[in-house]
Amino acid sequence: MACHKAIILHRFTDRVIVIAPEISEDIKQLPFEWKERPFEATDLDGVQLLFVCTGNHKLNREIREMAKSKGILTSVCDNPQLCDFVSPAIYRNENLTIAVGSDAQQVKRSIRIRDRIKTMIENDNLQID
Repeated sequence: MACHKAIILHRFTDRVIVIAPEISEDIKQLPFEWKERPFEATDLDGVQLLFVCTGNHKLNREIREMAKSKGILTSVCDNPQLCDFVSPAIYRNENLTIAVGSDAQQVKRSIRIRDRIKTMIENDNLQID
């Protein structure tokens, strides 16, 4: 999950810090800052937007509560109830960005719709001009 989220974020920014006890080689190849160690409360200093993807539900909730107390907008992967925001299914091609969202209620459907739009644009079946 964390690698997937990191790859998506890379399409929009390089200003990302990844913190984890173990960081995959795929994430290390991205132009992000990374710290291969456990999360510390001070890691939230100066943060404005946070994705929590630890795979540990208890730790995710703890980090989310710390972030909430600091007013940091947080998305806890795979737990929409703990999210201040959810990521839509995004298609980006040069300066065109299309996002399809379902408020985390129908994620797979949003992805299917995004993929259909992508196919139509790339096959020139959908004129945007």
